[in-house]
Amino acid sequence: MIRAITEMIKVQEQELERIMGFWGTKAVDHKNGGFFGSIDSFGKVNPKANKGAILNSRILWSFSAAYNYSKKSEYLQMAEKAFNYIANFFIDKKNGGVFWELDYLGKPVNTRKQAYAQGFAIYGLSEFYRACGNEKALLLAQELFWTIEKNFYDSKNGGYIEALANDWSHLDDMRLSLKDANEPKSMNTHLHILEPYTNLYRCWKNPILAESIKKIIRVFLDRIIDANTAHFNLFFDYDWTVKSEIISYGHDIEGSWLLAEAAEELADEALLAEVNKMAVRMVDVTLNEGTDTDGSIFYETEAGHTDTDKHWWPQAEAMVGYVNAWQTTGNMMYLTEAEKVWNFIDLRLIDRKNGEWFGRIDSSGNPLLEDEKAGFWKCPYHNSRALIEVCNRLKK
Repeated sequence: MIRAITEMIKVQEQELERIMGFWGTKAVDHKNGGFFGSIDSFGKVNPKANKGAILNSRILWSFSAAYNYSKKSEYLQMAEKAFNYIANFFIDKKNGGVFWELDYLGKPVNTRKQAYAQGFAIYGLSEFYRACGNEKALLLAQELFWTIEKNFYDSKNGGYIEALANDWSHLDDMRLSLKDANEPKSMNTHLHILEPYTNLYRCWKNPILAESIKKIIRVFLDRIIDANTAHFNLFFDYDWTVKSEIISYGHDIEGSWLLAEAAEELADEALLAEVNKMAVRMVDVTLNEGTDTDGSIFYETEAGHTDTDKHWWPQAEAMVGYVNAWQTTGNMMYLTEAEKVWNFIDLRLIDRKNGEWFGRIDSSGNPLLEDEKAGFWKCPYHNSRALIEVCNRLKK
């Protein structure tokens, strides 16, 4: 039985307020500026943890988006704090682009230029511009777009390479994280360049940007998505030779709605129809292959072995993916699946004692307390965005 849509919106809005309250109180570094780089599962802050570009850009996006949804002034104040810190410390004033990592005082400690980080900076900056019209934020986002196109775009084979050195020279190790394959191209980076480009296009109707978005969509349809399985391939050589066999269920269902969002923003009806068909197929495959009996989403499968832990972010993305499939097809089954995922989140992932969501739940339903509440990758972006997206879509 589908819960009343008005009730669903209400509980999602309450959870959004609770999440943003956590980040707006516990995560703010009043002494050194910006936001703390690490908070453990019990809410204990490590004030000397390094500060990453991804966490800070996602914080900027989250508070800006939360303000755009609710118009609560305290969210805009937090967004302004995040923007000022990024503009003052993460932007490389000499070589351009965004540093990967700073120490707790704001000094660069890893100056590599990851395409993924440039993209997330655009995502946060463009959402902040949408929130308050800050022209400096839009200018920085535009500059980062040109930086990506100039330095990371592969004009021979299409798509974008992973990483470069601080001065834009070649790097032997291009990995986004230690768990990733050291290959020059990845699904993950392309997804998170598409996502910010789409958001930037909402406030800057540049034809070159539009063409870049279209090219990335085609890369997904023609290169990244396996036509036989409807799963994303994850890593590639320069010429798009596939270099991995991992299936990431969270990325599959996240990508389904981000691709549809991008095609819709371009207002290309033929492309949107093609994308929507594939997006629904990807959701169906996730539902059939990557879903537990309670509706929650497994992490990934490799060489026939499935990691059955339930990470926080695939659950958040599944809610949006299912709701988008419902909007596309009108099939209420997808709305039922979205509710199942929300019920899992509500029962297992939300930490009502120490705040935010647990990072991971094991197969027995127990939180893995060694995971952080805030860290280099653990952030308010996946869960706050899912709540905002679901509420906006249910209100249509």
